[in-house]
Amino acid sequence: MNRARRGVVPHILHLHSTFAPGGKELRTVQLINAFAAKARHTIVSAEPAQLGAAARIAKGCDVRIQPEFPSLKGWPLPGRLQKIARAMKGYDLVCTYNWGAMDAVMAHTLFKDVHGLPPLIHHEDGFDESELKKLKTSRTWFRRIALGRASGLVVPSERLEEIALVDWQQPLGRVKRIPNGIDTKGFAMRPKKDALRLIKHPGEHWVGTLAGLRTVKNLPRLVRVFNDLPENWQLVILGEGEARDAILAEADRLKINHRVHVPGPVSDPARVIGLFDIFALSSDSEQFPLSVVEAMAAGLPVVAPAVGDIADMVSEANAEFIAPPGNEEELRMALVQLAVSKDLRREVGEANRAKAVAQFDEAKMVATYRRLYSSAMGLEL
Repeated sequence: MNRARRGVVPHILHLHSTFAPGGKELRTVQLINAFAAKARHTIVSAEPAQLGAAARIAKGCDVRIQPEFPSLKGWPLPGRLQKIARAMKGYDLVCTYNWGAMDAVMAHTLFKDVHGLPPLIHHEDGFDESELKKLKTSRTWFRRIALGRASGLVVPSERLEEIALVDWQQPLGRVKRIPNGIDTKGFAMRPKKDALRLIKHPGEHWVGTLAGLRTVKNLPRLVRVFNDLPENWQLVILGEGEARDAILAEADRLKINHRVHVPGPVSDPARVIGLFDIFALSSDSEQFPLSVVEAMAAGLPVVAPAVGDIADMVSEANAEFIAPPGNEEELRMALVQLAVSKDLRREVGEANRAKAVAQFDEAKMVATYRRLYSSAMGLEL
């Protein structure tokens, strides 16, 4: 890594399907903040209006947001792909994320030699609604071809690792499973009662979640399973997205809109997640949700469907509160069981906290990504 010793600061291009504050976007922010002055970054979103995660980038980091760049959306025709390939020239590393950036991966494979393109590492964190129940054959074949010259394929979960190796037929040496990590010390802080615009009053208990408000999260389901809890329980859903109206409509239908709150996204989950008494998800699909790790680090019990790696992520004490996928009644029973017992919530939360500290701390994740990116570039981060 001789160039690094001569003072070269690597320039990393990040091509995202969206840069709204979701799991993959916030992990990118974590890494940018951790690399600090050792790297420069350019971020492009396929949805130019969705850039909310950028607000969490630390001051002093050298980052350009949404410069002029060919659209990541459109038909994968040779002329368009070549324009994308040309735009990737001059960087030291290209990082692509999810299906929304797969055209750029294909452009890199087709035109890497023609344009002398830098190495590319692709990151897959899950699927949209079109591939919830079954992988699309056309997308599977596209991924097989497009990933042919990638320097790495990063996945956070065992399920995605299996898909990458078996369905996408990627070589073992290319696939890297790196579990998401967080600053577990930061999530141990006791939050202020007024950390949100919403105030937690004495005697209240909160079921809470942090999620992009997308259809795949099935948050109206969470409203329904919450409905059986007593009046002193509130449901707080933090996030932004197109499913907000559907959440509020379900609360109106059940006549519990006075107990269901959607105050919007938060810039620092560590400052607010400890206000929750129970953390809950109701998703149709997840892989390795960062919000579950955050809840565990804050010492919370977790109620969720057994999608992705969630059942393996939580502590043994929490296992019985992870419901079969799609089973609304089991999810409701798990939530009610935790709601009636403060001692049980504390016991499960403490076990989750211990596991988060032992297995999912940010330092380990950052070190692994640092090695991977440095090796691909031949430049030390």
